[in-house]
Amino acid sequence: MSPTPPPASSSSPSSPASPSRSSRDAVVARLRAAGCVFAEDEADLLLAEAGSPAELDAMTTRRVDGLPLEHVLGWAEFCGLRIHVDHGVFVPRPRTEFLVQQALLTGAASREDPRELVVVDLCCGSGALGAAVSAGLRASGRSVSLHAADIDPAAVDCAHRNLAPYGGHAYVGDLFDALPTALHGRIDVLLANVPYVPTEDVALLPAEAREYEALVALDGGTDGLAVMRRAVAGAARWLAPGGVVLVETSERQEGAAVAAFEAAGLVTRAVTSEEYWATVVIGERTAG
Repeated sequence: MSPTPPPASSSSPSSPASPSRSSRDAVVARLRAAGCVFAEDEADLLLAEAGSPAELDAMTTRRVDGLPLEHVLGWAEFCGLRIHVDHGVFVPRPRTEFLVQQALLTGAASREDPRELVVVDLCCGSGALGAAVSAGLRASGRSVSLHAADIDPAAVDCAHRNLAPYGGHAYVGDLFDALPTALHGRIDVLLANVPYVPTEDVALLPAEAREYEALVALDGGTDGLAVMRRAVAGAARWLAPGGVVLVETSERQEGAAVAAFEAAGLVTRAVTSEEYWATVVIGERTAG
């Protein structure tokens, strides 16, 4: 099973509906036998979510059979938020929290201009990035108009629920074609967590991703940057003056990604985090 740590939980496995300690030990044993690295933590999460011993057994079986833990639970922890994740929808990765941090550090949160900021989550999947950035901006006292888009209808259905607490809207469609034309030239923060796995490398991904997440959320074309190039090429026309677009990529793709940003006329920089094992390229539309 995936070595990714399980999502945090605010629920306690010692609730009245929870099975006994011996039942917990049995769940841990099943998970460990299936190769779950964090078997104890995962067992606690399953026990906290299960409403009965029968439901616990069914959830454990789905996990043992290989279903991602987040799909079994129905949610993923991301930037301190509980994000609804339906079956087949891309699970937000912990490393992408670095992109959210960069979005909040670009200056959008500290502008003296009190106007409402327009935030767009492109290739949104569950809408986790849009929700997290909106939550962070609102915590700093900013008003946010939140929008998201994805080509996968199942992902957009999921995003609707995750963005609803922030008054967000989600649309089905291919990149900018999905967005309302009223946003043209008005976007302050454009989050584009596009697929960036090269086609030939998709087969090397963990089974949890290959078998249970939509291919369109993983496959980035021959060199992994096909969708990113299309998104960045259109970004300048949709960004407000001073607006920024942020894209997650791999360290080996950084040079080609930066070149694509610069070709689109954006003031570009790349930042890397060893802690998150993540690289983010940031492009700004100049005010001119």
